[in-house]
Amino acid sequence: MLPLTILCVGLVQAAVTRVEVASRADVPNVPGYERVSGKVFFAVDPKLPANRAIADIDLAPRNAQGLVEFSADMLVLRPKDASKSNGTALLEISNRGSTSLVAALNLNDQFLLERGFTVAWIGWEFDVPDRAGVIKLYAPHAMGVTGPVRAEIIVQKKSTSENLGDRTMIPYPVADPSTAVMTVRDSPDGPRTTIPRAQWRLSADGHRAEYDSGFEPGRIYEVVYTSKDPEVAGLGMASVRDFAAYLKHRPAGQEGSDIKRVMTVGNSQSGRFLRTFLYEGFNADEQGKQVFEGVWAHIAGGGMGGFNTRFAQPSRSSGEYTAFDYPNKLPPFTTEELLAKSRAAGVAPKLFLTNGSQEYWGGGEALIHTTPDGKRDAPIPADARIYYVAGTSHGTSNADFTGTAQITSGNSMEWKFFQRAMVVAMNDWITRGVEPPPSQVPSISKGELVEVAALKFPKLLGVNTPKYAFHAPRLDFGPDFASKGIPAFEPPKLGAPFPALVPRVDDDGNETSGIRMAELRVPLATYTGWNLRDPKTGAPEHLVPLTGGKILFPKTRADREKSGDPRRSIEERYRDQQDYLSRTEAIARELARQRFVLESDVPLVVTLARQHFKAWTGTPQAQ
Repeated sequence: MLPLTILCVGLVQAAVTRVEVASRADVPNVPGYERVSGKVFFAVDPKLPANRAIADIDLAPRNAQGLVEFSADMLVLRPKDASKSNGTALLEISNRGSTSLVAALNLNDQFLLERGFTVAWIGWEFDVPDRAGVIKLYAPHAMGVTGPVRAEIIVQKKSTSENLGDRTMIPYPVADPSTAVMTVRDSPDGPRTTIPRAQWRLSADGHRAEYDSGFEPGRIYEVVYTSKDPEVAGLGMASVRDFAAYLKHRPAGQEGSDIKRVMTVGNSQSGRFLRTFLYEGFNADEQGKQVFEGVWAHIAGGGMGGFNTRFAQPSRSSGEYTAFDYPNKLPPFTTEELLAKSRAAGVAPKLFLTNGSQEYWGGGEALIHTTPDGKRDAPIPADARIYYVAGTSHGTSNADFTGTAQITSGNSMEWKFFQRAMVVAMNDWITRGVEPPPSQVPSISKGELVEVAALKFPKLLGVNTPKYAFHAPRLDFGPDFASKGIPAFEPPKLGAPFPALVPRVDDDGNETSGIRMAELRVPLATYTGWNLRDPKTGAPEHLVPLTGGKILFPKTRADREKSGDPRRSIEERYRDQQDYLSRTEAIARELARQRFVLESDVPLVVTLARQHFKAWTGTPQAQ
């Protein structure tokens, strides 16, 4: 190990017992920044009120002082000269062990680092595979505990062997292979049929289900088995809480003492982690002090998740046709409910909830700003903002979905311009008290949210429209699940689902409310937050998870008339490329005045528009 030269442990944050620095190096192409990686060691008191919400903490091993010990990987990017720091640490909640935020926000620059942020990551998820660069939690086990685990398997193409964990995650061990049961059904509400045990087996390492007849695309397979000795997954909440508190409470003169405040951001899975973190009251540290001044959950929809339960599977992400009946979209949903415990403790952060079109279709997004019956708009408190960016997928994608989705062109609506503006807005809010722009969401009272059957999407040749959006189910895992995180049975019992509402569209099929980026206000296409499964993958009436689509307008009036497309052609909308670009720039500047785009990014918006116009119309690019 190298000398412990970063964030040396003092007495100000007892939960962090030591930091071991494994490497320290300059950040390439960013003068004055260094990259520090290593491991953080924790010891928490299970008797303290701040730790009582951690599921199974009483079953974790304790050291001689009666504390529960664990550790986590750490990565920090920091200015070597404290005078170059802006005083804010941005802690990204890693998504399945990744560290993507810095690169994700760059547009020919080093966005966060050039603004003086310290950027940090700490491991919180225990089941990510061991590989280079992964940020992971090393949690103790609740020894002697047994219980049910359910593994879902849905494939895009036929296969004979599938992981029992989600994606590449490490699954729970099978305690007794003879008790494992595999079922299959053809729809989410269809009956389960048990596959005879003689027809399938577990792999030698117990991590995979092997089925010689083959898992068929679009069918829903489940393996339910008894496992034992689960990791105390909720210590991931404590890892994030205590490392963030540790970052900003350095004694004067110590390395890292330039950090005065900490904001956090999580995307998708890690955004759901932050919603759960707030709801369960983890924004107060062991001393009762505020942890995060600002919290930003991005593209998390109405979700929380299995982050602090017995036999937690934090990687599972419920959607319209994936991860059925996992505890990822359970109430409460609204901002007031998420902040209730933080308010009671006097540690409520400023809160951003940002989502797009796909989160309404596949993530129960409407539930965060409507009443549970879907009849009325719910109030949004003054210390929170909810922003909806219309016409977006779960992320920017230029992918070709041939063979997996019915709309073969990926939704290319660019999120980065908005996200960069949100970083600045949040930091201004927690640093200088500058109010961010008002919330922007589709409203029931204004007729901007509708049921899928009332969508009135234009009839386009070769394009099927959805009959369903994701309905968050009411799930019953047993009497101790809500209070203790202990499931009594798998699968859970189902109650009536919550309503699903989606944003209204115009005659082009583009959404009419929320923040409409220049790409949508000066369109070349219809942008959807949904995409139906290709018939080759089965279940063609259902949605591809986390995926939108793009349906280009006809190029000319003749093309439109020939195809019968009801949407005006690009030729009929814009005189030429310059007309298109001038309109795009005007909208981008309007968005900059509203602070949804940075003024410095307006030329980049126009550059991207020029690239799209050339690529999609064949127009030579103007010099």
